[in-house]
Amino acid sequence: QVYLVESGGGLVQPGGSLRLSCAVSRMIFAINAMGWYRQAPGKERELVATITSGGTTNYADSVKGRFTISRDNANNTVYLQMNSLKPEDTAVYYCNVNGVRFGGGRDTYWGQGTQVTVSS
Repeated sequence: QVYLVESGGGLVQPGGSLRLSCAVSRMIFAINAMGWYRQAPGKERELVATITSGGTTNYADSVKGRFTISRDNANNTVYLQMNSLKPEDTAVYYCNVNGVRFGGGRDTYWGQGTQVTVSS
């Protein structure tokens, strides 16, 4: 079962923008937090941004002022608006949620990843 489905990645020029979406299955509820991570070639997966159930956001220093995380509770979706993109933002971006799966317990779940490439 795929619980998180990501979309919105692609190729963009430096300075451009992309909006990533992550649709979370209705099988996941009581979500405490949602987030975005990324993994560039040859690097470890790193935190990009998180948003709690109360709306508190946190960002990696490298993306502060450029990226915005938001959520739509009615549609069980989390977004990452990425502006002023730089080549160093190139990575596979992964959605992440902490919640309870219907028929299971609380856990952390990951999306399949979506490629973001920033290049001229």
